[in-house]
Amino acid sequence: MAEDQGDKTEAPTARRRQEARDQGNIAKSPDVTVALILLGVMILLHSTGPRMVEILKGLIHDLLGPNSLADLSEASAGGGLLHAIYSAGGAMTPLLVGVVLIAILGNVVQVGFIFNPARLTPNLNVLNPVGGLGKLFNPRNPQQLLLGVLKMTLLSLVAYSAVHGYIQRILAVQGLGFLEIFGLGATVIYSIVIRVGIAMLLLAIGDYLFQRWRHEKDLKMSKQEIKEEMRSMEGDPKMKQRRRQVAIQQMKKRLAKEVPTADVVVTNPTEFAVALKYDADTSGAPRVVAKGQGLIAAHIRQLAIAAGVPILERKPLARALYKMVEVGQEIPEQFYSAVAEILAYVYELTGKVKRGPMQRPTATREKREVD
Repeated sequence: MAEDQGDKTEAPTARRRQEARDQGNIAKSPDVTVALILLGVMILLHSTGPRMVEILKGLIHDLLGPNSLADLSEASAGGGLLHAIYSAGGAMTPLLVGVVLIAILGNVVQVGFIFNPARLTPNLNVLNPVGGLGKLFNPRNPQQLLLGVLKMTLLSLVAYSAVHGYIQRILAVQGLGFLEIFGLGATVIYSIVIRVGIAMLLLAIGDYLFQRWRHEKDLKMSKQEIKEEMRSMEGDPKMKQRRRQVAIQQMKKRLAKEVPTADVVVTNPTEFAVALKYDADTSGAPRVVAKGQGLIAAHIRQLAIAAGVPILERKPLARALYKMVEVGQEIPEQFYSAVAEILAYVYELTGKVKRGPMQRPTATREKREVD
C-alpha cells in the first residue's frame, strides 16, 4: 500500500540527479566558500601584505611629494594617474587573483564543474543585507532562527578568545606610536579573522554535509516515479506491445500472400519452415518466398496445408536455408542438387508441369555466351 501511495523510499536515478543538477538543484553550502575566502584573504595579506604596504607607501609619496606638485600640467597629471593605476593594480593583483581562485575552488569542491546560464542573470536582491538577515532570523522558521543564533554566539565567543589576550595592550594604546598602533591592530584583526574563519569553515563543513543529506532525501523517488521514468525512457510498454502486434499482423498478411504461391515447404520438421518457389521464366534458381522459426514456422505450415502446398521434412536443408538465405533471395548453388530432387519429387507427386530446367550458374553463362 505504501508503494501505491507514492512513498519516496527509492534512491534517485541517474536521470533524476542530472535533471536536478541542470536546474541548479545541488547540495551546496555558501558558508564553505565564505570561510575559505576569509581564511585565504588573511593568509594572502599575511604573505603579500608587507610588499603591498611598501608599494602603496611609495605611490602615496610619489603622488603627494614635492616633485609631483612641481608640475601640474595635463600630461604630468595623466602620467601620474596611469602610474598610480599600474602600481596599485600590481600591488592588489596577487590578492584579487587569489580570492577569485579560492572562490572557484570552494564551489568546485562542493559541486564540481557546472555551467548554468540561468544563474548568470543578475539578482540585486541578494545584495540586500536586510533580506539576508531576514532569511537568517526568520521567525517563521524556528530551526533556522535557532541555528543562526547559535552560529552568531559561537563566532562571538571565538572572536572574544582572540581578543582576550590583547586587552591590556589595547587599553594602553594611547601610549603607543602610529606604527605600533597599526601593527597591533593588524595583529589583533589577523588573530580574530583566522580563528573566526576556522570556526566558520568547521561549521560550513557540517552545514554542507547536512545539505547533502537533505538533498538526497529530497531527490528520493517512489516506485511509481521510477516506473514512469523507465516508461518515458524506453517507451510505453502498451505502445511497444501495440507496435509488435501490428508487425505480426503485417508479417501474417505477407505470409498469407506468399506461402500459397510456393511449390514446396521444407521443414525441420517443427523448428524451421522454408517456403520455396521456382519459376524458370523469372529466375534461374528457386527462391525463398517465406521462412520462419517456432510459431512462425507453425503458421507457415498451416498456410501451406490450407493452400495444398506440399510439405517435406528435410532437417539439415531446412536449417541451412533458414540461416543462409533471406526472403526474396535465390538459393545458393550448393543447394541446387538437393532442391532439384525435392522439386522433381513434388512435381511428380502433384502432376505439376515443370516450366523449365533449373540450371547451374556456369551452365547459364555458357548458354548466354553461345546465344
